[in-house]
Amino acid sequence: MKDTKELINILTLTEEGNNNFSGISKDIGSPNVFGGQVLAQSLNAAYRTINNERILHSLHSYFLEPGDLTIPITYNVQTIRDGGSFSTRRVTATQKDRTIFILACSFHKKEEGYEHQMEMKEKIKQPEALLSWTEMFDQFGDFLPKKMRAFLSVERPIDFKPVEILNPIELKDLPPVVDVWFKLKGDSSNLSLALKQQILTYISDYNILTACLYPNASKAHFGNTHMVSLDHSMWFYRDFDFDDWLLFSIESPNSNAARGFAYGNIFTREGKLVASVTQEGLMRPKRKA
Repeated sequence: MKDTKELINILTLTEEGNNNFSGISKDIGSPNVFGGQVLAQSLNAAYRTINNERILHSLHSYFLEPGDLTIPITYNVQTIRDGGSFSTRRVTATQKDRTIFILACSFHKKEEGYEHQMEMKEKIKQPEALLSWTEMFDQFGDFLPKKMRAFLSVERPIDFKPVEILNPIELKDLPPVVDVWFKLKGDSSNLSLALKQQILTYISDYNILTACLYPNASKAHFGNTHMVSLDHSMWFYRDFDFDDWLLFSIESPNSNAARGFAYGNIFTREGKLVASVTQEGLMRPKRKA
């Protein structure tokens, strides 16, 4: 995928009837289906059953089995409740009668109420002063570890610009903090809020577990650690646009027992808090052969 249009095509499912939908997968450089894709496609299926103009405010999900890139995924949506203010849906994703993922999500009618939000970090480097993943690959590709080089070489519909570029050869433990600016490639105008939420959900599965590795970066890295998403939750607060860079500010308070936990907040450049994300992932050291 190279731009927003191709991403939307992947996330938009084919309706099969009886609240069943079908989707295909796109390789992003990992051997299995990207978790963000399954998240966003499940949300696309759930939104297709919402007919009262309610907007997603939260989702909670579990990754149960790795998805096969070569097999279509079937999404079944159950209507759990349509109340006076909230609608709840449950989505089950399967491949060949094997459940690989489950999602529960809630939609809320538009209401007015009290407001507050936490502030974005002050004096953070702006995206214009940073290198994107593509620029990092172009400038330093010959010097990067094989797996990192292969990952960065994949064409994506999103530009990512980490605030701090780490030297993968310099093995030292780091604070469990990651800040990444991101922006869609191609035309992102005139998108509905529902579609913007699906795209943001897709993007939210990038970068978040990296913060869990940093405190042990002197010995742990993506090459020697088996890492997969176990669960993923999001809360959506405000409307936003993709016409400028957004900041994903991530921290990891804990890792142990071969699992790591991280949470993050997504802000507009002006500091408007758009969404919050939490994820726990498997962090299993690979055994030497």
